[in-house]
Amino acid sequence: MRFRLPRGDTILKIVLVAAAVFIIAIVVGLAIELYLGSAQSIRTFGFSFLAGTKWLPTQNVLSALPFIYGTLLTSAIAIVIGFPISLGVAVFISEKLKSHQNFGYALGTVVDLLAAVPSVIYGLWGVFVLIPILRDYVEVPLHKSLGFIPLFSGNPFGYDFFTAGVILAIMIIPTMSAVTRDVLSVVPNSQREAMYSLGATDWEVTQKSVLPYARSGIFGAFVLGLGRAFGETMAVTMVIGNIPNITTNLFSAGATLSSLIANEFGESSGVYQSAVIEIGLILFFVALLVNFLARFLLWRMTRGTRVKN
Repeated sequence: MRFRLPRGDTILKIVLVAAAVFIIAIVVGLAIELYLGSAQSIRTFGFSFLAGTKWLPTQNVLSALPFIYGTLLTSAIAIVIGFPISLGVAVFISEKLKSHQNFGYALGTVVDLLAAVPSVIYGLWGVFVLIPILRDYVEVPLHKSLGFIPLFSGNPFGYDFFTAGVILAIMIIPTMSAVTRDVLSVVPNSQREAMYSLGATDWEVTQKSVLPYARSGIFGAFVLGLGRAFGETMAVTMVIGNIPNITTNLFSAGATLSSLIANEFGESSGVYQSAVIEIGLILFFVALLVNFLARFLLWRMTRGTRVKN
């Protein structure tokens, strides 16, 4: 009986299944390794590790809540500032520069290059340029005029939640705008032409035809930006102040899950090191949870709709 090689479709199916299993194995392996590394901390502190508010390694009092709070707060600031700007940049390049394709391509390339700048460069720029500007021209005026509001009641000094959120926004804008631009560029021209034939303005075409058609892709860009904001380390570490803190004051120093790992893992040992690894485990599961929620919301947004070729 003559041996027959598998058909191309069979080989492709095997390769794709192996790739999917490999990705799942990596995720499971990361979770297991982080759990094993943090087992001592889990046994020592239990649930109080998530609910406590103090991080005092010398007194063996360790808890993750201040860092979870700092991660969520800085990511929220970044998304609130960065998402509208990135959407505006994407709409400008894909819709307003259609008749100037060379300039639009050049501008899009510049935006893409900004996404490749190392985070430590953003951090250095934040320390020497962004912090003085924000402190003197944004935080101080806000404190003087709106200091009665808890958000702006603190004494501005630059190394704080607000600065960390702003630098995160600057870092995620190129990524979100690049993805959103690509999504808007594949919207069929028939969508636009149909609106123009009814006498719609450019704004109405964008608002009522282009953006609704591309909403799932735009939401994907939103999730991608949020994921980067959650996991960013060096730039945030250099500008946030690195003090465990839970406060509504945006001008107060704080810390995030990733900044704690960057600052303290190298000098930790024993249960202290296990607690730092547990911080990594928490960051891992928070990122997974955000992605699962995003996928669920995306499913709710696109349920019952079909994309026609």
